[in-house]
Amino acid sequence: MTLSFLDFDYSDNDNGGNFDALAACTPEQLPMLHAELRQVLAWAHETFPDQRGDIDQAGEWDFSLSSQREWSAADMLEYDEETGQLQERLQTPAAPRHTVSLSLSGRPAFCEAFRERFGL
Repeated sequence: MTLSFLDFDYSDNDNGGNFDALAACTPEQLPMLHAELRQVLAWAHETFPDQRGDIDQAGEWDFSLSSQREWSAADMLEYDEETGQLQERLQTPAAPRHTVSLSLSGRPAFCEAFRERFGL
């Protein structure tokens, strides 16, 4: 499976490794990003069932997931030569941007299987 939104960075740790992805999209793309998240997490739960838990304890793998919605609006600034003042005009806000963060940590067997499944 090729991932279009989730681009994972990998780092080693004492118990295995961490895969971290940060993805941003428009509201129209959000269902596709959510589909990728579901596929990755469903794979982890199905491939390593009942093994999710704290890696420092007895868990084989774990994850952290967060999401944020941001709106932005450009400010138009103009300089008035006569008064020496700046005039600010707020522009219409753009569509929201959705940012999602997914971190997976796992022991070596999980990390190897994850790399193989998602071509990392």
